[in-house]
Amino acid sequence: MKKGTVSNITLPLAVLTSLTLGSAQAATSVKIATITPLSGQNSNLGIQIKNSVQLAVNEMKPEFAKLGMNLSLVGYDDQGDPATGTAQARRVAADKTVLGVIGALQSGVSIPASAALAPSHVVMISPSNTAGKVTDRGLKNMNRVCARDDAQGPAGGDFVVKNLKAKKVYVLNDKTPYGQGLADEAEKTMKAAGATIVQSEGIDSAERDFTALITKIQTLKPDALYFGGIYGQAGPLAKQLRDKGVTIPLVGGDGFDSDDMIKLADTGANNIFFTTVAPPLDAAPTAKALAASYQKTFGSEIQGFGIMSYDAAKVVLQGMLNAARANGNKAPTRAQVETSVRSGTFKNLVTGEVAFDRNGDRKSAKMYVIAVKNGVRSTAGTLNVIRK
Repeated sequence: MKKGTVSNITLPLAVLTSLTLGSAQAATSVKIATITPLSGQNSNLGIQIKNSVQLAVNEMKPEFAKLGMNLSLVGYDDQGDPATGTAQARRVAADKTVLGVIGALQSGVSIPASAALAPSHVVMISPSNTAGKVTDRGLKNMNRVCARDDAQGPAGGDFVVKNLKAKKVYVLNDKTPYGQGLADEAEKTMKAAGATIVQSEGIDSAERDFTALITKIQTLKPDALYFGGIYGQAGPLAKQLRDKGVTIPLVGGDGFDSDDMIKLADTGANNIFFTTVAPPLDAAPTAKALAASYQKTFGSEIQGFGIMSYDAAKVVLQGMLNAARANGNKAPTRAQVETSVRSGTFKNLVTGEVAFDRNGDRKSAKMYVIAVKNGVRSTAGTLNVIRK
């Protein structure tokens, strides 16, 4: 090439068009994440949460595409462990494309994980955390779509005394923030209603041999056993109780709310009751279409926390869209999404309207009482919970 001359290079029209359109249409990658147990004893519910969030992502992906954003889901396994969950939260914070998180399943994981995410303003909504401390810390990023222990515990305690007519109650918890908080609230209500607490203690959440515990229960002869714990432990407890001839009602909270609890209880899945913040399908008629979509996509039935997770995801995703529109139809910042979610009102959800108070608690929620008899569950009652 001679000095001072300009070379004329002709590219095919198809190549020029491809380069131009590729530049104009390059979508901005945005993500929503889940932090749940995808392995371990509580993975059944953790997978339900992730799968249900995926359905919401699939449904709303076109809305993001209209604004030039490519939406995707990334799932992180917390193994039901606070330390692992916190480490996963730090991984989320490091990925700047993640604008919101659904999780965790357990309050004991969400508490440190949300604190790890707070400096980065990553909004988090739990479909299942009921411990008061989850939202009582004043974090701007932490929210929940379910009722709290200070509503669920008293509801369970009230049911034990007034519906089951128990006068003597054995109270047990799994030594986690969730289980202990739930059992403490139930115990307060039962005492206030005149019941005698014959024993109140904690057992390690990993314990599966209840021989010594059952011996104490047989000695004290309570009318009911209230257990603040999770289905992976409640199922074996129920089976061992029934195998030893202890037929008193076993009562708990939403940690029991898994079909695996009935499977683990086997022939002992009888005379079990639990309160749950997640709606059974027969209590949420609009969930039928969602249930059909879940069955078609994943080949299994959706459960209550799947419904709550779907709604939690819809809230985060709509919050992201609202923040994007307020940002000139551009991908929003994490802080903008955090504010959009906390201050918004979200309608047309399966579980009804969602709006949060200044702490991130849902202003109006429902609670359900489920009975399990001969391995079959049914809805025994519905309660409205209003935050004031």
